Amino acid sequence: MKITRFDVTPLNNRGLLLRVETDAGLTGLGAPMNYEHGRTVGRAILDMGDYLIGRDPLQIEDHWQTLYRSSYSRQMPILLAALSGIEMACLDLLGKTANLPVWKLLGGSVREKIRVYGAAGGPTPEQAAQAARQRVEQGFTALKTTPFPDPVRPIETPAGIERSVSLVAAMREAVGPAIDIAIDFHRATSPALAKVLLRELEPLKPLFVEEPTRSTDNIGPLLELTRSTSIPIATGERCATRWGFRELCERKAAAIVQPDIRHCGGILEMKKIAALAEVHEIAVAPHNAADPLGIVASVHAMAGTPNFLIMEYGGGGGEGFFTNPLQMQDGFVELPRGPGLGVEIDPDGLEAATHRGPWRQRTMRRHPEDGSFADF
Repeated sequence: MKITRFDVTPLNNRGLLLRVETDAGLTGLGAPMNYEHGRTVGRAILDMGDYLIGRDPLQIEDHWQTLYRSSYSRQMPILLAALSGIEMACLDLLGKTANLPVWKLLGGSVREKIRVYGAAGGPTPEQAAQAARQRVEQGFTALKTTPFPDPVRPIETPAGIERSVSLVAAMREAVGPAIDIAIDFHRATSPALAKVLLRELEPLKPLFVEEPTRSTDNIGPLLELTRSTSIPIATGERCATRWGFRELCERKAAAIVQPDIRHCGGILEMKKIAALAEVHEIAVAPHNAADPLGIVASVHAMAGTPNFLIMEYGGGGGEGFFTNPLQMQDGFVELPRGPGLGVEIDPDGLEAATHRGPWRQRTMRRHPEDGSFADF
């Protein structure tokens, strides 16, 4: 079997759909990271295709090593997004060739289903509480919220701190102690503000606080925050490959790492990142903000991962996009049973999901007081 063609389709959810076609009539599916650089990622895939077309797609590790190690700068996010999507698609082809789901080819599973969490929140305590209740009614047993409806300053006023804490407190009161609530600071907070917020949030017993500061830029402040609080700290959605997670794990700067399968290097690389974390008693909670195919790939990676904690379900199970979407019940999704990644694209769903307008820019916010840029 040889690779014959790469096809990249931009999606409305800020995702990309990669289809790797072969001379055997099989097509592999992959989900490279898009966000605001989809055209650039698509071009990188085609550039890698100059090397891959005509080659055996099942030589996955060799292709990964060749494309990664031949790059002048190996940690370039654009190239790793392209490589992640290609790797997923090749594993999908391997599973289809063997007529087995990818998770079985990775050694089988250590769990029967995968726990997921849904997003909830709102600009007022009442709206945040209502959103939390709705998510629980949908079947989620864990939620995640970002309690900053407006930009935050490096050092916030007591009123600003109280506003953020009140949103989480309203959610906790609405759903009770049996539901987990994670909090995403989205690296919008300075280390000084994050330390104050962590202290105020401790009585609400969050599942974790995510990205309390810019951890990929500077491990030191993150390590200080981790040691200052009893709340588990999670981070890593912006890190890539096991080398990008090495210092984070070795210094135990977080209790939970959050690789995103769409740019961390793919399914096999996520397994290697998880193994690195396991050695250091760190849990794994994959980041999946937008793309249902990325969620499916993460399910395969986490099925046999002992230190898996929970997974983001931001893109849903692919309802209307897959002919056989994932099903979420009681906060869990079942492992796919079909060959490869176990999902197929619905042609009408793809037509509806294809992005045809201008490329979306990353969310940007500015402080209303002086117009300065605010991280989000």
